Amino acid sequence: MSAFDFERLKLLREKRGRDEFGYFLAEGEHLVLELVRALERTPALRTATILAAHDYEAASTAAGNPSSLPLRRMSAKQIEALSETRNPQGIIAVVPITPASPPCAGERCIYLHEIQDPGNLGTILRTLGWFGKFRCLLSPQSVDPYNSKVVRASMGAIFTVPIERDVEVESLIERCPRLALLDLDGTAIDTPEFQAFDGYVFGNEARGLPADLRARLGARAFSIPGGRRIESLNLAAAVNICTYELTRGAPITSNGKPITKA
Repeated sequence: MSAFDFERLKLLREKRGRDEFGYFLAEGEHLVLELVRALERTPALRTATILAAHDYEAASTAAGNPSSLPLRRMSAKQIEALSETRNPQGIIAVVPITPASPPCAGERCIYLHEIQDPGNLGTILRTLGWFGKFRCLLSPQSVDPYNSKVVRASMGAIFTVPIERDVEVESLIERCPRLALLDLDGTAIDTPEFQAFDGYVFGNEARGLPADLRARLGARAFSIPGGRRIESLNLAAAVNICTYELTRGAPITSNGKPITKA
């Protein structure tokens, strides 16, 4: 990152620039602190650099150990030009886009089909980061997870949750033989059967899952019980409820079947 001049840094505000250079911006004290906390778990993040305004006195404190990451001073005007918030805090991290870590034992996949709202994706990542052992798979045509709004809404989960972009349906089916999806007329998620799947599929905020895609997936349908006084739940809320249910549910045997009480 040290070779980045200011004009290249500005390009990281756009997806094209992030894809070209392999870095994204994480703005604000909280995200910088979360980045430093994530360094031990993800050493590849150590190529990050912290940018701080000349008059930002807390830069070393916000970065944890002053020697943990390089610190580059800039003018307040330059920081403001890189910022996408109304009141910049004066500190921004330039973070490498790292490959997703290999799957771990007991990990489940959350597949998001053409998710569009950056706030929704950021909230979902925050939930997956809280519970752990979830991998986020994004279909083609989904919002860029390194969009500044996604990064802020993730509250640091962007540094820890394994994220894979442009995952085609065929790839999903191959790696997750047992798939579940949400449907208004499915089996309730508070049943033991909900625990027995490798991947959980969620559709676009407005359109849900297209009929042809549902047919290709061959997934088991489940529902979130409710009074149904309104048409539907927000996508992030639905994912949050389902992941909570999965973390508190019945243990799974080696053959993928839930353990039920006699």
